[in-house]
Amino acid sequence: MASAAHPKRKGPKDLPKLPPSAFSSPVTESSGILPSPSTIQPEVVIDANVVVADGDVTHPQWKKEAGQVLGGKIRGVVLSLPGADLDKVTKELESSPDLDRILSLSVPYDIEKPDPSLEPVLASSKVPTSLTTVYNASSPETIAGLKWALERGRPVDVDLQVVLTDATLEGFEDVVGKATEGVASPPPIILSNVLPPPHDLDLPIIKLMNHPTYLAFSNQVAALSLLPNVYIKFLPPSWDSPTPQTPYPGSPIDTAEGKIQREWKRRIKLYLGPVLEAFGYQRIIFGSSPSIASRAKSNAGDWYEIARESLAELVSDQEFVDAVFHGNALKVYGPKTE
Repeated sequence: MASAAHPKRKGPKDLPKLPPSAFSSPVTESSGILPSPSTIQPEVVIDANVVVADGDVTHPQWKKEAGQVLGGKIRGVVLSLPGADLDKVTKELESSPDLDRILSLSVPYDIEKPDPSLEPVLASSKVPTSLTTVYNASSPETIAGLKWALERGRPVDVDLQVVLTDATLEGFEDVVGKATEGVASPPPIILSNVLPPPHDLDLPIIKLMNHPTYLAFSNQVAALSLLPNVYIKFLPPSWDSPTPQTPYPGSPIDTAEGKIQREWKRRIKLYLGPVLEAFGYQRIIFGSSPSIASRAKSNAGDWYEIARESLAELVSDQEFVDAVFHGNALKVYGPKTE
């Protein structure tokens, strides 16, 4: 990389290592019954990734999926309605009974060619807004497009639809470095499709732990963590399989869904551990919908449970859980205080 605007990459930060036991299942096959879910629950939740494909600002499908467990804790959502008429959506939200809990309306834009017509809508909207885009490759256009978004002073979600290699990672670092040049107090950049990253569920977990892509993952997230004011979203992954259903408390452990869920948690923790060590708990943000360009299928309530349990099994600390599920999103998307 020729640009000096971003920091030189180095290895992971010297943070406490997570114990090997954190990556093993707490269930023994001889116990016969699933243990009670972790007692560590977030006090309240902000869902920072509610993607509504049908354009309905009341997001009834998400409310149904959230159920009592997630729905009862919700204090805010970051709402995304891709393809909807932005003018119409903002007017509907202004009179919606849900307005008070819309922390931000996430507005999609093309990173290679931002639409100038977004300007007046963003400027006049009474609904708090942020921006979201999909990144595929480094180019002068993507640098200019990201700079355009950062200059609007709003949080920018970036869906990394690119296979992370040394070359693509350096390209993205270069884009962020050049896009932030000359921008006074750049707003947060929030990355998705990284935690967890896409991978092949058919690959046995033992082979995954020694696979070159997984071995490179720790260094990649350590490099991303050095980018200024960058956060990572904790979202349902693109694993060519829907998020497994949460077993009912007291269910036998040998149900098919129970086994699938435990396998997912083991894999999620393999990726969550390095991200926690690199970013710390202060820069990870929970969301229940897959990233905006993903084709993954997921139920909001099921993902909340599997994400919460995975985190709680790694870090038995209320402060960590509250930050990931509420505090970090409030800091990034919430009203700014002087």
